[in-house]
Amino acid sequence: MGEPLDARERAALCDLFLEVGPGAPTLCEGWSTLDLAAHLVLRERDPRTPLVILGGERFAGLGRRLMDGARSRGYEALVERLRAGPPLVPWRVPGLRTLLNANEWFVHHEDVRRAVGRGPRTDPELDDFAWTTVRRLGPLMLRRARVRAALVAPGRGDVPARGGGPAVRVTGDPQELVLVLYGRRGAARVEVDGPPEAVEAFERGRFGI
Repeated sequence: MGEPLDARERAALCDLFLEVGPGAPTLCEGWSTLDLAAHLVLRERDPRTPLVILGGERFAGLGRRLMDGARSRGYEALVERLRAGPPLVPWRVPGLRTLLNANEWFVHHEDVRRAVGRGPRTDPELDDFAWTTVRRLGPLMLRRARVRAALVAPGRGDVPARGGGPAVRVTGDPQELVLVLYGRRGAARVEVDGPPEAVEAFERGRFGI
């Protein structure tokens, strides 16, 4: 049996972090690779992080303090911590760890790859995983979109648009569709077809859990 997908993506992102250095851009607005590495360390190692992620402005000050503290450890030390894996039990349970981590690591890996000019990867296992994500989470993650959307992966199938009214058809490889769902529309290589007003509404939409 091969290495779990989340572990493979973790290792690849850590390698890329070291390759591009702490000041490289990412697709996370306003964040460098140093900021992203600090965020990932906090996500796995500080139990206050969910308050910051879910609590909005109420916990913004705490978020800034946590990020400042993490960044102060130094870039290489942060990457080393990430490579060592999470210390907390939920992130280590087989099966559960992949459910919790695989999309996170894939998307953040692409946040760095695409920002430094690298294109899509050819990886059948990653495509299989991404298509499972699209089928399972697509309707949920599109619920805040301004328009109905059908998601289509040529050769695999589609996730039909739900409800009534104008709809768009978003066509691309599974990895690209996942990037759309996670708000990386500008980096995703997809085609959006439909009535002009519906396409415009989709492009302005917000997605995500």
